Amino acid sequence: MHAPPEAAAPARTPPGWPQRLFRRWWRRQSPARQDRYATLGPLVSVLLFLAAIISAFWYLRNEELEREQAAVQRDTEIAQQQIRLRLIENQEQLVRIAREIGTRAIDQEEFLGQAASFTRERPEIAALTWIGANRARRASYSATTFAAETGAQPERPGAPRPTEPDAAFEAARELRQPVYSRPFTDAAGSAVFQVQVPLIDRAAFAGVLVAEYSVESLVRYFVPAEVSNRHAIALLDAEDRVLASTVTLAGVQRAQIVHDVPLAPAGNGLFLRGQGRRTSIGLISNTLFWMVAALSVLTVWMLLGTWRHMRRRLQMQNALVSETNFRRAMENSMLTGMRAMDQEGRITYVNPAFCAMTGFLESELIGRRPPFPYWPPDRYEENARLLQQELQGRSPAGGIEVKVMRKDGSTFDARMYVSPLIDPKGQQSGWMTSMTNITEAKRIRDQLSASHERFTTVLEGLDAAVSVLSVQQSELLFANRSYRLWFGADARGHALLAGGESAPFETSEFGDTIESLGGLPTAELTEATSDSREVFLEPLQKWFDVRTRYLQWTDGRLAQMLIATDISARRHAENLAAHQAEKAQVTSRLVTMGEMASSVAHELNQPLTAITNYCNGMVSRVRGDQIAKDDLIAALEKTARQAQRAGQIIHRIRAFVKRSEPQRQPSQARDIVEDAVELAGIELRRRNVALSTYVAQRLPTLMVDPILIEQVVLNLIKNAAEAIDNAGLPPKRRIIELRVVPRHTPEEGGVIEFTVTDSGPGLKDEVIGRLYEAFFSTKTDGLGIGLSLCRSIIESHRGRIKAQNLYNGETVTGCRFSFTLPVDITRSDAHPTSQPTAVS
Repeated sequence: MHAPPEAAAPARTPPGWPQRLFRRWWRRQSPARQDRYATLGPLVSVLLFLAAIISAFWYLRNEELEREQAAVQRDTEIAQQQIRLRLIENQEQLVRIAREIGTRAIDQEEFLGQAASFTRERPEIAALTWIGANRARRASYSATTFAAETGAQPERPGAPRPTEPDAAFEAARELRQPVYSRPFTDAAGSAVFQVQVPLIDRAAFAGVLVAEYSVESLVRYFVPAEVSNRHAIALLDAEDRVLASTVTLAGVQRAQIVHDVPLAPAGNGLFLRGQGRRTSIGLISNTLFWMVAALSVLTVWMLLGTWRHMRRRLQMQNALVSETNFRRAMENSMLTGMRAMDQEGRITYVNPAFCAMTGFLESELIGRRPPFPYWPPDRYEENARLLQQELQGRSPAGGIEVKVMRKDGSTFDARMYVSPLIDPKGQQSGWMTSMTNITEAKRIRDQLSASHERFTTVLEGLDAAVSVLSVQQSELLFANRSYRLWFGADARGHALLAGGESAPFETSEFGDTIESLGGLPTAELTEATSDSREVFLEPLQKWFDVRTRYLQWTDGRLAQMLIATDISARRHAENLAAHQAEKAQVTSRLVTMGEMASSVAHELNQPLTAITNYCNGMVSRVRGDQIAKDDLIAALEKTARQAQRAGQIIHRIRAFVKRSEPQRQPSQARDIVEDAVELAGIELRRRNVALSTYVAQRLPTLMVDPILIEQVVLNLIKNAAEAIDNAGLPPKRRIIELRVVPRHTPEEGGVIEFTVTDSGPGLKDEVIGRLYEAFFSTKTDGLGIGLSLCRSIIESHRGRIKAQNLYNGETVTGCRFSFTLPVDITRSDAHPTSQPTAVS
């Protein structure tokens, strides 16, 4: 027996209510249960301790896994950054060569010389080819065979031709900018991809400059050795096939930790995959038995392991902070020529792009102090002042324009951006500078400024209102004469025409700020933000057709251009035409009923005659007291049914010819057909023509005006009956077939097809050509508006109508009229392309 807990522990403070509650519960337990609880106490403590140990190991295992995943992600992004910088550098050089070819500054021989020098410095490029606009090879240099070829080269017969270069060629022709192809296998069986730079000769497409990259060389030369030593880096295509890797294929497939990043700026489906392996699989299952056997040794080992783990974690964290800060400084500047300096102004790093721009080797620049060799001699004082400003951290955020001298003595304009380098301790260790060649951009900007006046003169003569609004400042940058006549110099007129928005563009769809969109091509911004709408301005009582697009203004700012054309007269004409079309539809229905007047009279005469006969018979029998009550009731019920029949005929005709506004509503094809057949039956019975109807089951709901569609069906059935009756066909051939079935066509998609087929004499070829002309009719007493209205009704519902003769050999055996209604017309109407807007 164990003593209660309170007997062994002296009370230092008055017990609280939890302690009193526990003591009261303990005293109510039996001695046997108290012994059981006292025995389970140490066991529960041991289990809790073991649970804590297992939880600690589980936590350490997961943290090690996360750390390994972070290391794989970091190494993969480092490899991606190296390859990305290389691809951008090569693309800039290829654009330069393409510009020289497009301006005919070099011929084929000079191109081969430049290609040999270009590929010699870039082992990742397997071949450089000049291809004309007709896809004929003008010149080619292969880095693998060192063969230079000029002139058109015939393709080898029987050799399979990959489709990826052709697709890239078409994309470069259409976009007029460098395009990367999807990876493919060359003749040697190696995985390659191409970048095709368009050649522009006097604003015309003159071919492409093709650089073929070896995927294996990209991985071999541009994945840092320290990265490949730590983790496996592989390059895969969009189908997850391994094209190149730093390890064997079996090692790639056995990887347990994977991180994928796209290969920028190619954007052709290639992506880098970093791979690692978990090193602690089975750790818990292998240590549980050992922990039970030697708990004390495990505790010491755990403390030592935790100490080693914390020390290694601190070291990796410092390395990660240093690499992250360095990469962030590079990303904050433009990814062109990169130069790093310490606090004293000594150059500590230059990338290959910087060396290529200045012509100096890396060894000639590292460790140099001002004045630097790329400073022009006549600008030493100015560059020294800018360097001091840079070292003091007072460089403008928008960059500095400088003159840079190449090693051969030539100069070019450049823009430099500066950002600080921060060490792991959070202190600044130097400066990172990026440099971009802006010679061509500056020349283009000057040309744009010169052409602005000519363009303004043209816009001032337009009848449409043209205005340009700054997106960032909401400032009216330009307004032509028509705009000022209607709105003055107020930017609110632009906002009203644009839909009442004061800031039409805050952030881009690419997730960047407006400032970052300044360097994008204007054509891409136009495709992303183009808009067209019709707007009614109540203060002016005018309708405008408004078209907007985004462009880059002469000072580099993003702006919205708006062209508003006065369409008030056109809108008035459209409304008048719609009103006349509505009248024509009602008139057509009245004409149809007028043509069927004799048939309707005959149809109504039958129930009226029956009512008269029933009433006369009942009167005679009642006078002679010869009718029973039940017979009288039966005769009255028959009379009522005949009266209801006559009322239904009149109601159907009244609903058909009733003047109402066109209104589309969910309708079933079966209900439309039944109503049309019921009306057409009057005319069919008079002409002794049979009608065969087939409507498919489970047809989708149509969003149409049922009266208008019923009018089309009735008109086609009536025309078919007239054709059969006028031809004097025998009773066996006096048949009309009406079919309603679903169809799917490549042009229209899913539709419901209505077909009316008769066995009449058909239509002449010249009649078919003029069948839908207004006021054209083959009938002597016809108005020629029936089929014209039918076509207008069907096309207003986004459908099509057609007529064709049926042949048995060369003999015409009948005629078939068919029209289709799209089943997705609800979505088409619910989401129009251009929605008119009223602005007050």
